[in-house]
Amino acid sequence: MASDRLPEVLDAAYECLTRYGVRRTTMDDIASAMGVSRSAVYQYVRGKDDAFRRLAERLHAEALARARQAAAAEGATAAERVRGVLAVKLALVRRLSQDSPHAAELLDEKARGFGDVCLGFTGGVNGLLTELFAEAGTAAGTEPAEAARICIALVVGLESISDAERLFDPAVDALLTGLLGAPARPAA
Repeated sequence: MASDRLPEVLDAAYECLTRYGVRRTTMDDIASAMGVSRSAVYQYVRGKDDAFRRLAERLHAEALARARQAAAAEGATAAERVRGVLAVKLALVRRLSQDSPHAAELLDEKARGFGDVCLGFTGGVNGLLTELFAEAGTAAGTEPAEAARICIALVVGLESISDAERLFDPAVDALLTGLLGAPARPAA
């Protein structure tokens, strides 16, 4: 299967997703959004399920790459690196949710066609956080993997509320102060 126009196919699939959702989008819709025939789209994907799976893979891979960059930020404290990883996770969800209620379908860990992609992303974020907590150390009684799961739970909770961006910093500060056993940011 050719791949030179695959990014265009995925962009068109995303455009259709935001309008119609996964179930209501057809290959004709994707082709129309690209300005090509349906048979031309089949040169790049096997069908709409394949298009949406590849779209989910692309979005999650891009976000995981940003999370890795945040985790590896030179000169940043452990708290700043954890905050950066969590901000990437929240930003992915908020971006898709704000683009369209349908776009959030790409985040469904129970979705038949790409739930494993979502789970893989969350697992990747969990791994980065676990490594960061293992490196930085955690407050007595909290294992690094447990600290990572707690942080992810915080972000999952924030993902569903309208003022998540406003609450993100104070929530992460409070959580990291407890998990790291020291203030997450120096006092102003």
